[in-house]
Amino acid sequence: MLSSPTGSEMAARQRRFHDRVEAGELLGEVLAGLVRPPAVVLGIPRGGVVTAARVAARLGAPLDVVVPRKVGAPGNPELAVGAVADGVQAIDEPAIRRLGLDMVAVRAEVARQTAEVARRTAAYRRGLPPLELACRTAVLVDDGVATGWTCAAAASYTRRAGAARVLVAVPVGPPGLAERLRPVVDQVVVLLTPDPYLNVGQAYERFAQVADDEVLRCLEQGRRGVRGAQA
Repeated sequence: MLSSPTGSEMAARQRRFHDRVEAGELLGEVLAGLVRPPAVVLGIPRGGVVTAARVAARLGAPLDVVVPRKVGAPGNPELAVGAVADGVQAIDEPAIRRLGLDMVAVRAEVARQTAEVARRTAAYRRGLPPLELACRTAVLVDDGVATGWTCAAAASYTRRAGAARVLVAVPVGPPGLAERLRPVVDQVVVLLTPDPYLNVGQAYERFAQVADDEVLRCLEQGRRGVRGAQA
């Protein structure tokens, strides 16, 4: 089932989150009533991993990373025509045809972003294998969504890895996100849908760039927490 709890007091007041940590804590409170074990929380770098770390802590679930990359239109990289993740592609072929884009150039961009996915995934995992997703609920967390293409690619990755249920959870996103992701997810949770929706940063008081070192710290803390719970 798809849902987007935007009728909460927080959404009604169109408030802003202090930072990604607070957003993750609030998101975790909502998800605690929706997610049943076994579950794995997957953060989308970079900022999404900071938010996902708080969600994982609240759920008592292991934290891993999934790296999708937007595929931009040739000559207009800010215009998303899809996204890729490890072993999967989510490409907006109707839009490519409608815009008359050069498919050779699009495929070249897909190849470039696929290589970047591999590079970043290796850097964040540091030789560790991905966590097992088969027969588990995959909770995909980002710090916000613009077009939804990276979430679609990440969700397709979790399906390919055998996740029994896929849930996308974000602090902020555009109207209609649940409908947009319907083909690849089971449920969508969005805390805020600002109107007008301009960008992810409008929902935060502090929205600084996140360094790779912070991503690595969050992932290591998530792994330590799981090891401690299993000891």
